[in-house]
Amino acid sequence: MLSSGTFPARLKFAEIKPIYKKGYKSNISNYRPVSLLTSFSKIFESIIYNRLYHINNNHILVDEQFGFRQLSSTDMATYALTKSRLTALNNKTIVGGIFCNLQKALLSKIEFYGVSGKANKLINSYLQDRYQRVLIDPDSRKYHSKWEPVTDGVPQGSILDLRLFLLYINDIPNVVSDTCIPVLFADGTSLINTNSDRQMFEKDKYCHITIKQLV
Repeated sequence: MLSSGTFPARLKFAEIKPIYKKGYKSNISNYRPVSLLTSFSKIFESIIYNRLYHINNNHILVDEQFGFRQLSSTDMATYALTKSRLTALNNKTIVGGIFCNLQKALLSKIEFYGVSGKANKLINSYLQDRYQRVLIDPDSRKYHSKWEPVTDGVPQGSILDLRLFLLYINDIPNVVSDTCIPVLFADGTSLINTNSDRQMFEKDKYCHITIKQLV
């Protein structure tokens, strides 16, 4: 696998089990789609994950990202977010916020972060030609849909999904304006904008960033 840069095709099939989060149970957006993968698939994913060690060793992930990293937590993200707003209020400046939830993790940026050659080929092979079906098992009886191709994204519940997603949104702090303070926790992104000049605040209230840049 490592020498050829090809992920085994037999391991690209996943059953999706909808996990209820909150809200109306009849609304499908209130369920988290978790991929049930084979044990062999997760072993190979662990190998790929360990090959991405340079991300931690070279401090590639931005400091504004608090999600799923060692020595970071939701408490630290909350503290950074609260501190930025309180500091702005204490300085009597105008403060506003943009709160986003990014849901798709595409891999157009992995080569930029040093994943090239056969490693790049292997990750792309891992993502391509995948199939999934939905599994529902109420009352101990299993019902499933037919197999369908996966057109984009990383299987939720896999070992690689979070690491690849963090790489995908890693450059957000670099594309916002200087008056904007980004706080990232996985797919939850907060952009706090402060300015003492109301006209400048209104002009830059979206932090000079567009939805297209975010996704």
